[in-house]
Amino acid sequence: MVGNIQNFHGNKVEIVIEDNSKDFVEIQAQWATVRGRIRQKIGDAQFKSWIKVISLKDCVDRKVILSVPSAFVRTRIIEQYLDIIKSYWLVQNLKINDIEIVVAQDNKKSLKKNQSYHETLDSKNKERKQDDIFSSISSDLDTRFTFSNFIVGKPNELAFAAARRVSESDDVPFNPLFLYGGVGLGKTHLMHAIAHEIKNRNPLRRVIYMSAEKFMYYFIKALRFKNTVAFKEQFRNVDVLMIDDVQFISGKDSTQEEFFHTFNALIDQNKQLIISADKSPQDLEGIEERMRSRLGWGLVADIHPLTYELRLGILQAKEEKLSARISPNILEFLAHKITSNVRELEGALNRLAAFSSLVGREINLDMVQDLLKDLLKSSQRKVNIEEIQKKVSQHFNVKMSDMSSSRRSRTIARPRQIAMYLSKNLTSRSLPEIGRRFGNRDHTTVIHAVKKVEELRNKDNSFDEDVQLLIRMLES
Repeated sequence: MVGNIQNFHGNKVEIVIEDNSKDFVEIQAQWATVRGRIRQKIGDAQFKSWIKVISLKDCVDRKVILSVPSAFVRTRIIEQYLDIIKSYWLVQNLKINDIEIVVAQDNKKSLKKNQSYHETLDSKNKERKQDDIFSSISSDLDTRFTFSNFIVGKPNELAFAAARRVSESDDVPFNPLFLYGGVGLGKTHLMHAIAHEIKNRNPLRRVIYMSAEKFMYYFIKALRFKNTVAFKEQFRNVDVLMIDDVQFISGKDSTQEEFFHTFNALIDQNKQLIISADKSPQDLEGIEERMRSRLGWGLVADIHPLTYELRLGILQAKEEKLSARISPNILEFLAHKITSNVRELEGALNRLAAFSSLVGREINLDMVQDLLKDLLKSSQRKVNIEEIQKKVSQHFNVKMSDMSSSRRSRTIARPRQIAMYLSKNLTSRSLPEIGRRFGNRDHTTVIHAVKKVEELRNKDNSFDEDVQLLIRMLES
C-alpha cells in the first residue's frame, strides 16, 4: 500500500492513496472514528491545533503510519497524544500493534510557517498544557474531603497534624508521610484534604493523587504500548505524589519495581510523597523488604479505631448539615452501636434523615432499631465480658480470679478498672450487669472505673497505648 503526498495547504497535508483495497478503507474508517473520539475527549481547540493536522498515510504489517507537517508537531504528538491514539485505535482494531508518526517532506516554506505557528501556540499554552497532563492522570478530588470538616480526636490527631504540616509547608518536612489505619477511618479524607490545601495555597504546584490500583493500571498500559519512558516522566516530574491504598500492589513484582524507582527518584529530588495503606509499612504482606524499609523512612502516622467520643462528634457534625433533625439520644445510640468506621456511621445517619424527610415523622429509638436492623446486626460486637477479663488478665499478668476479687492493690485494681471500661465500651451489657460480673460490684463502681480510665488515657500516652492495643486485640 502506497501513499503519495500531492499538495500541502496551510497546515494540512493531503494524501492520495493509490491502493484502494478493502483493508485500507477499513483503516480509514477506523481513523475517522479514533479522531472523533479524541475530539470529544480533548475539545475542539486542542483537536484543531494538533489532531486535525495528522493525516493517514499507510498501514503496513499491522503498523499504521500517520503523517504530520513538521518535526516539531511530530514531537508534540508523540509526547501528548500518541498514547490516546493507540488506546483508541486498539479498541477499533486489536490487530494494530504499532503506530508511527512521520514528517511530510514537501513545501518547506509552508512547513516552516506551520512550525512557527505551533511553536508560538505552544509557548502561550505550555504551562496550561503541563497542568492538563497531570490532571488527566490524577484522580478527581472529592470537594467534601477538606480539613475544615475532618473531625479530630485522640485516635487521629497525629495523622491530622502531620497532614496539615505537609500541606502548609513549602519545604518537605518528612518524606514520605505514611498514613495507615482500617477501612473508613479517614485516610482518604486526609489525602484529599492535603491535595486541596496544596493546590489552594499554590495552584502551580504539580500534584498527582491516585490509588495504587490506578498507578498499576497506567504502568501496565505503558508496558503494553511500549511507552514506559513517557510513563516514568509523568510520575517523576511532579511536586507531590500521593498514592492511596498502597497495599494493593502487594504481589505485583513489576509494579513494585517501578514504584520503588519512582519513589527513589522523587526522594532524591526532594519532592513530597504521601502514601496510605491499611497497615504499617512493616506489616504489609507481599511487599518487598526494601520497599517496606523505604515506606518507613519518613513519618508513619496511625489512625486508630474511633472512640465513642469521636464517633459521637462525627455524628453531631454531620447532623448539623442535614435538613432533618436527629435527637441527641439517637446520636448517642448510634455512636455506641456502630463502632466499625465513619462510612457506616454516616450511612446510618443519612438513612434516618432520608426516612424522616420523606415520611415527615420524627425519628424515635424504636424506628431506629427497625430501620437499621441490618446495619446494627452486622455491627454487633462479638466480644463478651469473659473474653475481656481473660485478655486484660493476660496482658497485665494477673490472675483471672483477680477480676472478681476484693483485692485493691494498684497492680490488681487498675487492670480490673480497664476491664470494666472495655466491658462498658465493647459490649451492650448494662452497668449493673457489668458490676455483677466483677465480683457483684455496684454499678457506681463501674462508672468510677470508666471515668478513671478515660482520665488516665487523656493524661498518659503509655496508658492510652495499652488500652488501644487491648481494643485492637479484642476487636480483631
